[in-house]
Amino acid sequence: MQGIHDRSVLLLGSDNMAVLSKLKVILFGVGGVGSWCAESLVRTGIVHLTLVDSDCVSVSNVNRQLMATCSTVGRVKVEAMKERLLDINPDADINAIRAAYDAESAASFNLCDYDVIIDCIDSLKNKIDLIIEASHVPGARVYSSMGAALKVDPCRIKVAEYWSVRGCPLAAAMRKRMHQRKLSLGSKVMCVYSDEVLLNKGAADLLEVNCASAWDEKKARVNGSLQHITGIFGFTLAGLVIKDAVSVEAAY
Repeated sequence: MQGIHDRSVLLLGSDNMAVLSKLKVILFGVGGVGSWCAESLVRTGIVHLTLVDSDCVSVSNVNRQLMATCSTVGRVKVEAMKERLLDINPDADINAIRAAYDAESAASFNLCDYDVIIDCIDSLKNKIDLIIEASHVPGARVYSSMGAALKVDPCRIKVAEYWSVRGCPLAAAMRKRMHQRKLSLGSKVMCVYSDEVLLNKGAADLLEVNCASAWDEKKARVNGSLQHITGIFGFTLAGLVIKDAVSVEAAY
C-alpha cells in the first residue's frame, strides 16, 4: 500500500525519515513565508509541528499566503493552517497557538522543548528577542526569514548566517538595534534573504520611503510582496531544516 511519504522515503531512506518524524519544530509566523514552510515540512515528513500566529486571514493575504482563500477570510490563521496540514497527514501532531511572540508572552513558550525553532515574524523587536532567546537553547537549530517584501527576482534569494547577511534592510535594522542594545546570539542563526529592494510602484506616497526604515519596533510597514518570492523563502527554510537533520550521500 502506498503511503503519503513514499517519495520522501525513496530519496532519504527509512532512517532519515525516522529522524524527521521525531523532530519537534516550532514555527513563529504563519504568513507569506511561514505558511509555505509549514506545508513543506509536513509534506516531507515532519510530524510534530507547533504553529504560532495571532492574526486572522484577511483579503490582503490571499495573494501570497497558503491557507488564505476567499473562503477562509476571517478565520484564525493557525487554525486554518492546522486543518490543511491534517488533511495532508491526518497522523501529524499539529499544535495551533493563536498568540504573538512578545515580551509578555515569551515565557509561555518553552523553547527548550523544541529541536528546531523557525522565525517568520514581522515585528522588529519581537523578531530580535525571539532569535536571541532561541539561539541560547541548547542543541536547538534556529532559522530565520529576513524581509521578503519589495522583491521580484527569485535568483537573488540567498542563505547566510545572520551576521553575514548583506543587502537586506530588515537584517541591517535588526543588527543596528542589537549593537545599540549590546545583544548577542548564543549560536548561529541561518537566514533566508534577498538583496533586491524595489519600490512600491503602485503607491505614489511611498515612492520616497527609505527602505532601511521600513520596519519599526512594533509592526512592519506595509510593502508589496509576491507569492513566488515568499513561497521560495518558506521552501528554502524548510529545505534547510531537512538538510541539516538528515544524512544524505551524493551520487557522484
